[in-house]
Amino acid sequence: MITNKSTNVNIKSIADIKSAVAPIWCPGCGDFGVLSAIYRAFIELDLDLKNTVIVSGIGCSGRLPIFTKCYGFHGVHGRVLPTATGVKLANPNLNVIAVGGDGDGLAIGGGHFPHAARRNVDMTYIMMDNSVYGLTKGQGSPTTAPVFELKALPYGVQEENLNPIALALAYDVSFVARAFSGHIDQMTELFIKAIQHKGFSFVHAISPCTVFNDTYKYYREKIVDIPKEHDAHNKKAALDLWQTIGKVYLGTFYESEAARTDLTTTLKNLSETLQKKGKISTEDLLDQFF
Repeated sequence: MITNKSTNVNIKSIADIKSAVAPIWCPGCGDFGVLSAIYRAFIELDLDLKNTVIVSGIGCSGRLPIFTKCYGFHGVHGRVLPTATGVKLANPNLNVIAVGGDGDGLAIGGGHFPHAARRNVDMTYIMMDNSVYGLTKGQGSPTTAPVFELKALPYGVQEENLNPIALALAYDVSFVARAFSGHIDQMTELFIKAIQHKGFSFVHAISPCTVFNDTYKYYREKIVDIPKEHDAHNKKAALDLWQTIGKVYLGTFYESEAARTDLTTTLKNLSETLQKKGKISTEDLLDQFF
């Protein structure tokens, strides 16, 4: 479903970004925090709403685009990253933000994560992680830890959970950070940094479910800010952080110091090379379909 609600107003307040549709998440849901941080980040960046697209997958997080006045695309389960990639390639001038849950991004859509990373698509991916399939009433997701108790799994999960930060670092994502819905100011700052980053940026947004897997208390007892002396350009140091037992670090784990070519630039360079050789350009090829 494509929604076109863009306006030309200058963003001065949250009211300039909010749509007429009120959020319908459960009371206390961490997704409210993510949405609030997105509003604040957009204001700080003064983004042009008519040139901004939020792409979402299926699940509780999939509803997010409709609560804004920018363009939105609500895709199918697990396909948020290829859809967002297509949007960015179709119009490289757009600000593209992809939002999806832990199940959407690491289960049925898990195969798309490494490829978006290796292509270094110039977009921001916010994984709204509640460690449960909340929309389908509480089954275990890829990030459900064995210590979590779920109503739909009275004996808990029997598998080890995946770590989104570790995966992002292994996939060589060029910007990797973690935020928590209980810390809106910090989440806003990380969203701003991620959107400003040239290339594929990833923010693991811990967004607890208050109905099927309320992990607010669990995370409040474990979360700590990444130490100020941490070198975000050192991937080994970033890997050491996520392996720390008993702590869940918040902040920027890694930001590539070397400028990597993003996918849009790569294809633009290819097109220019083909034109110099007298070959048909990618734009000419696409024009044949219209």
